[in-house]
Amino acid sequence: MKPLEKLGEARTPNGSVLQLYRHDGAYLIRADGVELMSTRRHLSEDKLAEVACAPLAAKPKVRVLIGGLGLGFTLREALRHVGADAEVWVAELVAEVIEWNANPAYALSAEAMADPRVRIVHQDVVKVLKDNPGRFDAIMLDTDNGPDGMIMKENSRLYATKGLAATITALRPGGVIAYWSVSADPAFVGALQRVGLTVQSISVRAHATSGPWHTLYVAHMKD
Repeated sequence: MKPLEKLGEARTPNGSVLQLYRHDGAYLIRADGVELMSTRRHLSEDKLAEVACAPLAAKPKVRVLIGGLGLGFTLREALRHVGADAEVWVAELVAEVIEWNANPAYALSAEAMADPRVRIVHQDVVKVLKDNPGRFDAIMLDTDNGPDGMIMKENSRLYATKGLAATITALRPGGVIAYWSVSADPAFVGALQRVGLTVQSISVRAHATSGPWHTLYVAHMKD
């Protein structure tokens, strides 16, 4: 059996331990010993970018924001769907996660991060949203397992009323918000609707043929 190779470790601001591993050609991140994400199962992260960015393919000079770099799958998929004059911002709070993805020795996101359309922002996505009103055509949020957080209780701000308001304010007219969630969350759907959003729920497997089902919420302002 091939060994599990530990490549790096980081701590979140509240002390949770993130560890990057490589095993048999695949990469995974564990949070306090629990697998958080893996390069073997990323279909739902790909789909998050597709539902948000595919409608923008023919639109000039779009600007989109991804909250949470992870293992870079949402970033790479977003780049496939936006034009050559687009900007793709990625807000990531943990510096080591940025470093891991940028390391060309790992089969992660070094090439995507070097794309001239990409802007990596080492910052809490909530602050990025608050600092950029009316800036984004699409916002994709995949932080801490979605509304049902696992790593940092501070991430709950993004899914609470003030966080939802900041996200809406950061949209351009006609913009879309796409949320990734580890599971269905009817209470969160209600929260989105109460702040004036229409919501479509999409179930997507972690892998095309296996693995758990995740939920995407695609939200627009009501006309």
